[in-house]
Amino acid sequence: MFSFLHYLIISISILKHSTTLAQKNSGTVSIDATLTAGDKAFSWLSSSGDFALGFQQLSDNKDLFLLAIWFNKLPERTVVWSAETPNNPTRKGSKLKLTADRGLLLTDPRNQELWNSDPIISQVDMAIFNDTGNFVLVNRNSEKIWESFSHPTDTLLPTQVLEKGDVVSSRDSSTNFSRGRFQLFLLKDGNVVLDSINLPSEFTNANYYTSGTTNTNSSNPGKQLVFNESGSLYVLRENNEMFTLSGAENVSGADYYYRATLNFDGVFTKYSHPKNPTMENSWSAVWSIPDNICIKSFVFGSSGACGYNRICRLNVDKRPVCECPRGFSLLDADDEYRGCKPNFLQSCEEETKSSADSLYTFQEIKDIDWPTGDYEVLQPYETDKCKETCLNDCMCAVAIFRNNTCWKKKLPLTNGRLDSNAEARAFIKVRKSDFPLENPSSSSQTKSQNVIIIAGSVLLGTSLFVNFLLLGGVSMGFFFIYKKRVTRPQSDREVSRFNLRCFTYKDLTDATDDFKEELGRGSFGIVYKGTLKDTNDQVAVKKLDRAFQDSEKEFKAEVNVIGHTHHKNLVRLLGFCEEGEQRLLVYEFMSNGTLAGFLFGDMRPSWNQRIQIAMGVARGLLYLHEECNTQIIHCDIKPQNILLDESYNARIADFGLAKHLLMNQSHTNTAIRGTKGYVAPEWFSNMPITVKVDVYSFGVLLLEIICCRRNVDVEIAAEEKAILVYWAYDCYTEGTLDVLVGSDMEAIEDMKSLERFLRVAIWCIQEDPSLRPSMKKVMLMLEGIVQVSAPPSPFLFGSII
Repeated sequence: MFSFLHYLIISISILKHSTTLAQKNSGTVSIDATLTAGDKAFSWLSSSGDFALGFQQLSDNKDLFLLAIWFNKLPERTVVWSAETPNNPTRKGSKLKLTADRGLLLTDPRNQELWNSDPIISQVDMAIFNDTGNFVLVNRNSEKIWESFSHPTDTLLPTQVLEKGDVVSSRDSSTNFSRGRFQLFLLKDGNVVLDSINLPSEFTNANYYTSGTTNTNSSNPGKQLVFNESGSLYVLRENNEMFTLSGAENVSGADYYYRATLNFDGVFTKYSHPKNPTMENSWSAVWSIPDNICIKSFVFGSSGACGYNRICRLNVDKRPVCECPRGFSLLDADDEYRGCKPNFLQSCEEETKSSADSLYTFQEIKDIDWPTGDYEVLQPYETDKCKETCLNDCMCAVAIFRNNTCWKKKLPLTNGRLDSNAEARAFIKVRKSDFPLENPSSSSQTKSQNVIIIAGSVLLGTSLFVNFLLLGGVSMGFFFIYKKRVTRPQSDREVSRFNLRCFTYKDLTDATDDFKEELGRGSFGIVYKGTLKDTNDQVAVKKLDRAFQDSEKEFKAEVNVIGHTHHKNLVRLLGFCEEGEQRLLVYEFMSNGTLAGFLFGDMRPSWNQRIQIAMGVARGLLYLHEECNTQIIHCDIKPQNILLDESYNARIADFGLAKHLLMNQSHTNTAIRGTKGYVAPEWFSNMPITVKVDVYSFGVLLLEIICCRRNVDVEIAAEEKAILVYWAYDCYTEGTLDVLVGSDMEAIEDMKSLERFLRVAIWCIQEDPSLRPSMKKVMLMLEGIVQVSAPPSPFLFGSII
């Protein structure tokens, strides 16, 4: 009897499991089926598995999940639909349930309702997930009562139809799925339009694109926007004629995926992606509108495509690249579309005390224009006069000169763009670096007058002897104040050009006690520990070697690049010194030293700590390669150049300096930049140096983080283990991953992550640079968002390691 019951329980469990798998892959979902945020092993799939519906973990927050539909078979999970609710993304532990009366029901971990699809007109019998990416709820008569295609977010898929009044809204940013500033919809007159809204309100600006569907044949207006199976986008007229926006593609829909997405920057783009991707395949833009959003998005009452005080230019995919003009910096590093702020505040009160030409100068940029924001137009006029009138006008921030006309503009600047056809010259007012900023709202002048009045009253009411003593004391006081004011600009001012503090050599000699305590030596000089005398802050002072002594202009350019970087995984530059042949950089002090000391010391760091450090380094490199204003190739990624702050967060050091040393390099061994064991093979051949050299070095570093040992260790008895990259690949191919981490049970118990990290490292150290992933793809693979396929052998060319 016991054996029979045991057999019955096992049979039921197998049947239940088989039913679950069938539901998972048949494209149908039954009532009461559930998904839980955080359960990575389960999602609802379309019948072919091309699409998945489930909870997508956000890359920047491990506890938040997006209820979404995505392409399931591609390495990078591209989201095509998400539930439109203020509470999406939601917390780990939230549940999605298919119910008969509410349809799809999303609840938080406390079982509070967050969102439902509510079919209203009928009871749900089941859900069908089509291979088109459309998730459909049907009743017992197999009638559609709700579908995701009728509730689009930012993407249209082949076979999807947009009806009159339907809206496609962009997301807020590449990583924020909240509703963004741009929208596409089909008007009642049949025109497809693009416009922007002024969030958080619903105020809609004028259209920056109109299809013109009704202009040619107003008697037959458009009734639907259709995206057909062959990849064609067209407006279907009332008489069933087609007004084509984008024609069919030359490649078959059986071999390629298509999508049409309203990007967060306002460009509506059709993309294709091969269904059998390799590591280097990605979405390719095949068509987009408008042709130039930098120019077409010009709308009164709107900041434009890029935000206030910014300049818009197009990249090769006709997507906008947004930059702050000279003399401006991002208002919010985490939300670049909030715009840029000027690095100084102009004061009309201050200009009454000093001549304008002693305070300000101009940065000239050609082919730049802000077509709105004029408060005065002067015509006919000359270039020099245009600059002069703006210089002496405290309200003028920028002067645009074009066709013998001078436009004076005030802040904020809107709709900024690069336009080579404009033949315009922009003169941006900036503050001279040898004049420290004064606070326009300070009452120092009033306070000084009060001191003089009080002193005069005291002098009149006391004896001659006392007056003599007071006069002598006041004179001494003025002497010291004057001396301090004269010397302060050299050591304590904020240099507006770099937004960094300019130190004298004596300041840093005093701070380091004559360069007494050495923290380390690197490719670019020696680092000393110091304490600033005025603030008592600890700093790291890098005394640069002679390579930086020859060119004052190049040194300032590199300081400018480094000074404009802002990221939590980069060591922050506080200031610099440039006196004679002395070139020094002042960084924030990292209390826990280098990653090398932490990784290769007596105590092995925990597996979780190592994972977080690897992720931090990857985020920092991604920022340097793709997200900061000037692309930076580090060229010397190694444990000694990764510092740890008080919380053991990884911070990359020495970035930006390599660019200076690479300016005149040749492709010979003598020009190699980097450290033995971390240098990419292309340094040894006549190949261009790209960001992929950093990817290679990161791969070596990642192996060191995994194994807690140096890349090259000649003291190891076993010869096959001496070079880590060879040994690690051998262990991977032999399936002996546990040998790599020794007795680290924490890593062994997390074998899936261990294997994923090892695969990523092997992809990164491929000798062929084209096979290495970008740092963006590396991040996605490390986070588990993109599936990591089995890497090939990285040692194809037999280069020197």
